[in-house]
Amino acid sequence: RIFCFYSYIVALIYCCMAMTQEYLTLNKISSYTKSFALSNCVWDIVVKWGVFEKQTIGSQFARAIDSVSANIAEGFGKKKKKDKIYFYRIARASVYESLDWLEKSKRRNLITKKDYEHIFKSLKELPKDINTFIKYTNTHLND
Repeated sequence: RIFCFYSYIVALIYCCMAMTQEYLTLNKISSYTKSFALSNCVWDIVVKWGVFEKQTIGSQFARAIDSVSANIAEGFGKKKKKDKIYFYRIARASVYESLDWLEKSKRRNLITKKDYEHIFKSLKELPKDINTFIKYTNTHLND
C-alpha cells in the first residue's frame, strides 16, 4: 500500500511538472527575432532605391537577409536534430552573404552611415546567436 501511495505521489509530481513546463517557440529564439526584425529594416531601406539599384544589389540583399530568419524557421519546423542544424547553418551562411551585400551598398553610396552601422552591428552579432542556438539544439535534443 505504501508503494502504491508513493507511485501516486511521484506520478502527480511529474504531471504537475509537465503542466508547468514551457515549450520553446519560434518567437522565443533570439536569433530568429533579431534576424526577422533586421530583414524588415533592410526591406524598408531597399524599397526606396532606384529601379537599377533594386534589381541588382537590392533584390540580392533582401533575399539574403530574408533567408536568415526563413532558414531558422524552417529548421525549427524539422523533426530531426541533424535537419534542424543543417538549416541553422544555412541561416548563418546567409548572414555572411548579407554582410557582403551591406558592404556593396555602403561602397556604392546606397545606404546611410547610420543605417549601415545599425545593420552591420546586428549582422556581426547574429553568427554568435545562431551558434548558441545550434549548441542548444545539440545538447537538448536527441536524434
